[in-house]
Amino acid sequence: MKTSDFYYELPEELIAQTPIEPRNASRLMKIDRGSGEIIHDRFYNLCRYLKKGDLLVLNNSRVLPARLYGEKCDNKTFIEFLLLEQKGNMIWEIICRPGKKAKVGTKFSFGDGIMTAEVIEVLESGNRIVQFSCDGNFFNVLEKIGQMPLPPYIKEKLENSERYQTVYSKEPGSAAAPTAGLHFTPEMLDEIKEMGVNIAYVTLHVGLGTFRPVKVEDISEHKMHSEHYFLPKETADLINKTKAEGGRVIAVGTTSCRTLESVATFFGEFSEREGYTDIFISPGYKFKALDGLITNFHLPESTLIMLVSAFLGYEKTMNAYKIAVDEKYRFFSFGDAMIIL
Repeated sequence: MKTSDFYYELPEELIAQTPIEPRNASRLMKIDRGSGEIIHDRFYNLCRYLKKGDLLVLNNSRVLPARLYGEKCDNKTFIEFLLLEQKGNMIWEIICRPGKKAKVGTKFSFGDGIMTAEVIEVLESGNRIVQFSCDGNFFNVLEKIGQMPLPPYIKEKLENSERYQTVYSKEPGSAAAPTAGLHFTPEMLDEIKEMGVNIAYVTLHVGLGTFRPVKVEDISEHKMHSEHYFLPKETADLINKTKAEGGRVIAVGTTSCRTLESVATFFGEFSEREGYTDIFISPGYKFKALDGLITNFHLPESTLIMLVSAFLGYEKTMNAYKIAVDEKYRFFSFGDAMIIL
């Protein structure tokens, strides 16, 4: 298939710029995976579509305040860092701007000197490997001086940074939020458990590659970015139990989906696993873990809409997106959701 097959017209005013309040007041499009039938609802009614014995799998990764503004130590000129991936003890791969100021050996200061960094390697991609130094816990200092790296299509300032975190976020490491989970409230999670639906967690640290466009016309030639994941034993056991008892495994978000499908594809079973995945799920892929998917509405020509098309079917997916535009759903990170069952 061609990248252009996944294009759709989206009026700019439908790109959600701010999160809705309360979290679960967003709209929910329920889509029947077999027939393509669509029901329009609200996310707070999600339990209508769940059954006792189902399993929801959520990504508990927490977004880092990964954007740092600082200065060169020798001449106080401006520098911007964006943390991408931890490589060692306070060693990170970063994007920096302006890059010409960040040669090997150059030192930078952030937060009036409470954190410093030295460039130790320049990669072929132009990214840098830097060694940070600070007193105390690195992540605690980062929480004080870092800023949330909102997607480029969000132009408005986020007043409360916790609104770009899920209420169950726990493991710091993402450069972007697993946005399908932004709709849940603690009360909803309790309600879901009370009706006999199990909840389990995986960790996949979302990289900035999630926003990178597909640049090849033939999607089979696309090289997916790699992301770190962890599937704990208790989650693997719940998946196996759910499958054995005839329940449905429902992934909350494409990141949870990619984690489960990576383990199923590469290992053929569900057990505790940790590693990196660059799995690219597109039409023609045979799902091995998922029976349902909760997700937001994604960018045209993105790997994420291709994943949804693989699960729901290409024609049904593009029809659902057309209806979402016609019905003025809110799109992307702070937008509305769909559930496919």
